[in-house]
Amino acid sequence: MKKILITGSGGVIGSVLRAKLPYDITEYDLPDFDVTNHDQLVEECRGQDAVIHLAWNKKDDDWLSENMNPENIRNSMNVYEAAHQAGVKRVIIASSVHADDFFGSHIAGPLDPYALPTPDSPYGASKCMTEALGRYYAHAKGLGVICIRFGGINRFDQAPESPASERQVWFSHNDCVSLITACLQSESIPSNFAIIYGVSANENLIHDLTNPFGWQPEDGAR
Repeated sequence: MKKILITGSGGVIGSVLRAKLPYDITEYDLPDFDVTNHDQLVEECRGQDAVIHLAWNKKDDDWLSENMNPENIRNSMNVYEAAHQAGVKRVIIASSVHADDFFGSHIAGPLDPYALPTPDSPYGASKCMTEALGRYYAHAKGLGVICIRFGGINRFDQAPESPASERQVWFSHNDCVSLITACLQSESIPSNFAIIYGVSANENLIHDLTNPFGWQPEDGAR
């Protein structure tokens, strides 16, 4: 059975994965575990098959805010480096649909996860930096990195009634678990690096869900 360490394991996505992933899960979250503690993180990464990094301080850093907390970017680098030092082969890291602006009428076609992004906020820009660090670790150090641009997951697993933009990026629990499972089960990652949009097959879908792992969502807001 695969051994998986999940940072931010007490959050919404972490709780979904802990409940439904059929793997040996190591929970890594405050107050007992802190991603800023590099030595602790390296030690907990040892023997793990993969790390899923979800931890993010949203107290003053989310897409609705004009603030950016650089500590979140440093923490992402800390995870990459700790995984590399501990010999972990794969890191799945939480990016966001806010890394590329999906609002408005300027969108001519499906948003390509590999096109040059235009973040919609400082938070989105931070996620772009997290992706860029992943690309560096994949290229320079051979770490397998998958960045998932998560859409909207809620504890109740229900598509929002409005606004339309939130319905377009809804992500069901079932689709979230199946995507993470596909990422964990794949024997390899092309060029050690991938970016995938984590959204369900919602009406008026505007994100390109093409991915190298054969994942397809089963749910969708209609």
